[in-house]
Amino acid sequence: MMWFDTHCHLFDERFQEDLDAVVARARAAGVRHFVVPGVDVQTSEAAIALAERFEGVYAAVGVHPESLADYRPRMLEEIRRLAAHPKVVAIGEIGLDYYWDVAPREVQREVFVAQLDLARETGLPVVVHNRDATEDVVRLIETEAQGVTGVMHCFTGDLDTAMRCIRCGFFISYGGPLTFKNAEAVREAAARIPAEALVVETDSPYLSPHPLRGKRNEPERVRIVGERLAEIRGLTAQEMADLTTRNALRLFTRVRV
Repeated sequence: MMWFDTHCHLFDERFQEDLDAVVARARAAGVRHFVVPGVDVQTSEAAIALAERFEGVYAAVGVHPESLADYRPRMLEEIRRLAAHPKVVAIGEIGLDYYWDVAPREVQREVFVAQLDLARETGLPVVVHNRDATEDVVRLIETEAQGVTGVMHCFTGDLDTAMRCIRCGFFISYGGPLTFKNAEAVREAAARIPAEALVVETDSPYLSPHPLRGKRNEPERVRIVGERLAEIRGLTAQEMADLTTRNALRLFTRVRV
């Protein structure tokens, strides 16, 4: 059985002491591919360093909306430079965050659109973050992301929102929240998403799935998410692993099998 964790922040300091063991546990659990998204220039560089260090690990590079407090346009020039690395498979993590609001919303939207343009220029997909900004995120995808594909990271929205993104050529990624006891609405949407749009992730070290909620998350637990998604959709774990890995490889075309 082969799983693909489409979103894990392995550069996080919580992995500093035992990263080799974390990756080994994931491999033992069947995880063969990992995408590590940066959230600013420094962590994008760190993601690339991890991709160079570990087989099967790939990087995404981008400026997260929570990293915009001291935004300067030169940051995007650095991201453009990093995107040329052969193990960079996406522009991300990018998007809008109206919960923390660390930067004015017009600045968030401007930088999001600029990075959608960069994805179009480089031919890379995007990894999209959305918190409390659904309508603006989807509207900008619909109006500004022509010719760009990508993934809605850690999706917890409704079916209508998912379908608007899918119609734009985007994939829907489920993580730990799919397994939470109070997430019945999330599971209802997940049951109806077109199969060809589904991928899975952990968002490690965050959002560990039930029954490990509250603990440091790890890529090995992507199988817990995948098994729950399989149960929701009436598939075996093997079928879900095959499906979501196949979809992830269609999304991240620079990944070598």
